[in-house]
Amino acid sequence: MDLNYRLMELKNEYIRIQGDLEKLESTGNSTSKMEERLVQLETEISQTKKEIRNNQ
Repeated sequence: MDLNYRLMELKNEYIRIQGDLEKLESTGNSTSKMEERLVQLETEISQTKKEIRNNQ
């Protein structure tokens, strides 16, 4: 898979989950699973950016 495309997908998922997380917080629901996923996505985004830099 193209790394730039992968990076775009990860960023889009991150943005989507952030929006969902804000909605859950406003209703008082648990957000721990979504927060964990955001941390995972941050790591994946960072790793993908490193791979892109290394392949240039």
